Amino acid sequence: MPPASKAKSKKTKKKAATAARRSVEATARSHERTRSDHAREIAEDYVELIDDLIAECGEARAVDMAKRLGVTQVTVTKTIERLKKDGWVTSEPYRSVFLTDKGKELADYVRARHEMVLEFLLKLGVPRADAEADAEGIEHHISPRTLAAMKRYVEG
Repeated sequence: MPPASKAKSKKTKKKAATAARRSVEATARSHERTRSDHAREIAEDYVELIDDLIAECGEARAVDMAKRLGVTQVTVTKTIERLKKDGWVTSEPYRSVFLTDKGKELADYVRARHEMVLEFLLKLGVPRADAEADAEGIEHHISPRTLAAMKRYVEG
């Protein structure tokens, strides 16, 4: 192989290796964002449920959260520890869970967002049972601009 071809081949391999490395890094960033989004979704579901339980029962107990979410009490306990670390809730061992001011603000926002998505779907003619199930998933992945557009549509 002529020297020019060897140099060209080496450059091509180097470019391919760089492109592969960038692809791996982009994939890693994408997975990291997905994990972060999922953690936020779980936090939102929990603070909304805690707020609901406090309104309905006067307290939010791990056993009640586990029943409503269809998970184990161990899962709830681990999640509550994460929520405490992030400043959303307060709790003591064998006691009820309470929202911090930050957690209450998030619960109020999540509930309002859920209601807007639900109302939008209902206004489109989606049957209530489907709209309620769909709103639960959509609400966590909607941009503020899309939510504002939905609000204009519902209120318009």
